[in-house]
This record gives sequence, structure tokens and C-alpha cells, in this order.
Amino acid sequence: MIDKAEGRLAASTRRAAVGLLAAGRPLKQLLMMAADCAACIVAVWLSFSIRLGYWQLATEPVLILAAFGIVTFLAVFYAVGAYRNIFRYHGSRGFFQLARACAIVAVPTILIFGFNSVAGIPRTISVLFPIILLALVALVRITARFLLVDLFGPSTPSQRVLIYGAGLAGRQLAFSLELEPSYQLLGYIDDDDGLAGTRIENFPIHHSADLERIVEAQRVDIVLLALPEMPRSARGAIVKRLQSSDVHVQTLPGLREIVDGTVSIKDLREIEVTELLSRDTVAPDPKLMTRAIRGKIVLVTGAGGSIGSELCRQILHQAPLRLVMFEMTEAALFAIDDELRRLRDDLGLSVELVPELGNLENRAATWRLFERLGPEVVFHAAAYKHVPLVERNTVAGVRNNVLGTLNAAQAARANGVQRFVLVSTDKAVRPSNVMGASKRVCEQVLQALAAQDGATIFSMVRFGNVLGSSGSVVPHFERQIARGGPVTVTHREVTRYFMTIPEAAELVIQAGAMARGGEVYLLDMGEAVKIYDLARAMIGLAGLTVRDEHNPDGDIAIEEIGLRPGEKLYEELLISAEAMPTDHPRIMRADEGFLKWGELERSLEALASLLDMADTAGVRRMLKTLVPGFGGGPELADDAGELVADSARASGAARA
Repeated sequence: MIDKAEGRLAASTRRAAVGLLAAGRPLKQLLMMAADCAACIVAVWLSFSIRLGYWQLATEPVLILAAFGIVTFLAVFYAVGAYRNIFRYHGSRGFFQLARACAIVAVPTILIFGFNSVAGIPRTISVLFPIILLALVALVRITARFLLVDLFGPSTPSQRVLIYGAGLAGRQLAFSLELEPSYQLLGYIDDDDGLAGTRIENFPIHHSADLERIVEAQRVDIVLLALPEMPRSARGAIVKRLQSSDVHVQTLPGLREIVDGTVSIKDLREIEVTELLSRDTVAPDPKLMTRAIRGKIVLVTGAGGSIGSELCRQILHQAPLRLVMFEMTEAALFAIDDELRRLRDDLGLSVELVPELGNLENRAATWRLFERLGPEVVFHAAAYKHVPLVERNTVAGVRNNVLGTLNAAQAARANGVQRFVLVSTDKAVRPSNVMGASKRVCEQVLQALAAQDGATIFSMVRFGNVLGSSGSVVPHFERQIARGGPVTVTHREVTRYFMTIPEAAELVIQAGAMARGGEVYLLDMGEAVKIYDLARAMIGLAGLTVRDEHNPDGDIAIEEIGLRPGEKLYEELLISAEAMPTDHPRIMRADEGFLKWGELERSLEALASLLDMADTAGVRRMLKTLVPGFGGGPELADDAGELVADSARASGAARA
């Protein structure tokens, strides 16, 4: 019976606490004022008893000081905003506010009762009263928080938390966690050997070498990275260490992104997959970024695409005279034009922005564009790049990539463009698909033109996959995870290089500024990543587990669907030459072989004829001729003259 009565009492108390927490702010403020008034009366009693050695409960001096104290402290507390605080979140700043308010209360108290003699009230009480009052009002708030939140507050399941980083940000985050009943802080992890084994407010600090063991032994649910300036690679390394554990990882942004300089749980964000795949970026060289752009007329083709749009953003920051955005898709051009106009206004620049809608396959229109706008620098990012789509639509893909590049490069040369930079791909190296082969032909066009006399400096920048682009595997996996899986990979051993879009665009601009003519620049992509490992990592970042033979109860399965047409297990950046260093640590240079312009021009004419006839088989044979190694057909290079002749005869017959 007693146990049941105690249970009913506890339940009633909990309901009362929950009801009080849910009450309106005016009622809570009135209750706090009433509690402070009671604390004031007790403070008066304690002051008299300490000074006199016996209790005086209702004498005239006690009533005088109590009345004065209540009126004074209520006025001061209200003025300093002590009753606007939410008492369940009261922290060090709130208690400092109480101390300041009690110090203000002490001034008139000492002036009236300390310097003047009031019958029955000893002078020392004027000092004792404010001190005791501060202790009692602070105790009221601590007790209220403990009873209403910690003891009888709403019961919610606690997430067991470790904070990685015992510095200022970690301590601020720990304080914020104390105000969240759904989190239970277990301790800290830190790299500092000197902190291992010590404590912060009774929470232990463990060395980072013991991270996996602590996570497993203490059944940790969440690890919070409280190192705002931690390099991206270091965050990625921690996440990789925890991939095998059923633990969620979140991180704080950089301190520059935290507006008020203080850290709280609301600042936490999810770890992004880019932090697992990309390296720490090297700060761009300001001289290289501005050398070919500032004060010049710059044209970006494919301006609405992933790389093209980022090139436009970064070029705008370098203050060109005019930025021409060329794009064949109306919606994409509208979006980047609108974005750049707002960015230009925010930066206070006077750059002329020119959106141009068109298609580089149209030779006459391309030449008119260059004659009319007079670009001095061209970044050619327009291309069809989706391997399976270009494989299925060979004629359209090759026409857009090869003829578009040829038209733009020849128009640039004829109109005195200073620099022409081609955005290429690692798939152009020993290509196994039409897209890669077409991009290798584009590279040869620029190499051949660069070998001729002319004022235009042609160069190419070759790199791998960019994270977050329209064709990237990352958004594809994100959509599959959001649907509940399965996540599909073509092959368990497929590896790819990855780079963020902003870093790739920065390096393209800098490589173009270094060019002297005909160079193939290679971007340092870091270590290749297995796509299967990427899938596992993304599932873990979503707070889910992989369902496989080792974990049949996992959340999402990973399925192999087989390599797609033209897909390779791995990509390369070099064909045959050795990469040579440049002045930039992330950019290398290679001088690779190519067809001389006379021979290449005849082959391109034959290719154009085959494209006009929509001869898919002929186009593929010509690509094998132009790109030895494509499709396993190096032997076809000996038949190049015959193929060109056949194509010319077929073209003449078609025109006849």
C-alpha cells in the first residue's frame, strides 16, 4: 500500500511538474516573483539571526527591512530582466545577472541602513542582507530546475553522448547538453596526451587513441565533434574510424559560421560526405586567380552546368570587365544569371553580365558570338558528360562535344582570344566509352591548334569526378537511401577520384593562368575511393546500418548490378607521359602526343560527315581511329586513311 501511495505521489508530482513547464510565461513569472519574495523574507530573518544570535520573526525592524527589500529587489530584478530568463535554462550568465542585480540592491540598502542609524536594525545587516539574498534567489532557481526538469520533468530516452574535443567549444557544447534532457553526456575525447585521465566538471577525458574502445564499452549513441577548426581530412578520418560502430557522428561548423561566438547544440550539423572523400584544400594563389580574369572579357561555355556555374561564381569574384554566360538550356541559364546578378550586387561590383542562349554546334552562330562580344579568355565547360547516355546517343554526344569544341576553338583563334581553357575529364585517358573518347578528341583539337602559329594560348585541365554534380554518384546514393534502399553499385571493386566543385573550379582557373600553350594539366585528386566503401559510408552518415550477411537486420542493402556499357573499374589521369610539377602543389603538367593539324583536320571533316548521316557505327570506328586504345581497337589506326576516304565518298554521295 505504501509503495502504491508513493508511486501515485510521484506520478502526481511529475504531472504537476509537466503542467507547470507547459504553463504560460506570465504565470511562471508570477510564481518566480513569489518565490523570490519568500527568499527575501528568509534573507531578512537570517541576517538578523546571524547578527543578533537569535530569531526575530515579526518585529517592527524585521518588517521594515523586509518591506524595503521586497520593493527594492523586485524593482531592480525586473529592470535588469531577471524575470525574462527561462529558469530551466539558467546558466552562468543568468547567475551573473542575479549577482549584478543584488549588487544594485546593496547600494540603497547600505546607504539607508548602513550609513544611517535605523532603530532596531544593526548597520552590518545592510551588508549581510544582499549577500544572503543572492544565495537564496540562486538556490531557488537551482532547486526549481532540479525538481521540475531533472527530477520530475518529462521523461525522454537519453542519447549517450561523447564530445570529441575538450577545448572551449567542447565545454560550451557540454553546458548546452545539460539543458537537453534527451542527451546524456558520458565524457570527452581529446588528442592531447596531457588531458588524458583528467576531468572537466567530473566528466572524464579519454585519449583519442581509445575512441573505438570507449564507444563500444560505454554503448555510445552519438559522437559530437567539437573542434570547429578541425581540417576536413581529420573529420573524415574520425568518421572512418567509427564506420564499423553503430554510432552517429555530428560536427560543429567553423567558428566563422557561428554568429555570436558561442557554441550550442543548435549549431551541430551532420557530417557531409565531401568530408570523407576530399582532401584539405590548398588556398588559391591570388595572383593566378586574377591574372587571366581581372578587367577582361571572359566567356564561360556550359555556364549553367555544375562546373560552369561554379567557374562563373569564382570568376565574378575576380572582377572581370564582362562575364559572358553561354548555355544551351534556358532554365539553367536563367538560374545562374539570376544568382550572379544578386551576388554582383552583394559584392558591390560593376561587372557586366551577359547571358547568351545558344548551341556551339552551330558554327556560324558561334563565330558571330565571338565577333560580337570579343571575349579575351574562354573557359570551355560545355559538354555532354553522362557516360551511359552518351553511349546510347553516340551521334548527339560526339556532335556536341567534338564539333562544339572545334567551333569554339577555331572561333577563338580567328578572333584573337588570349586564352582558351578546355575542361576535360580523366575518362579521356585510354577511354572505354564514347564520352571519354570524344573528350580525348577535343583535347587533340586544342593540342593541334596550339602547335600552329597563333596568338591564342590553348590548354586543357583534366580531372575526375566532382562531388554534387548532376551526374555524380553522391546525389544518386542520397536518393536511394532516402527511399529506403537498396543502394546500387555497378561493381564492388570500382574506384573513382573525387573532388569538390569549388576546388575543381579554382584549380581550373589557376591552371589556365599558368598555360603557355598546348599543356595538359592534371589536378591532384588525392586517393581513389571505392564506390562500395562510399555507399557504406553514406548509409552510416544517414544514421543507418548496412544490411548484409554479417548484419541481416540492417536498414539498407547494397546491391551490385554490373558494369554499365563503357564503364571501367578505375580511371587514370595520364596516357603515357610522366606528370611534371608546376608552381601549384595541386596542379601537374603533362605533354602528350597528338595528331598534327593537317591529319586531324581531314579526320574531323570525315567525322562531321558521319555525324550528318547519323552513322553511329561509322562514328565509333572514327573515334577508334582518332583515339588509339578506345574500344580495344588500336589496330584500326592503320586504316585511318581508308576510313577517311570512305567517309568522304559517302558524304559526297549523300549531298548528290
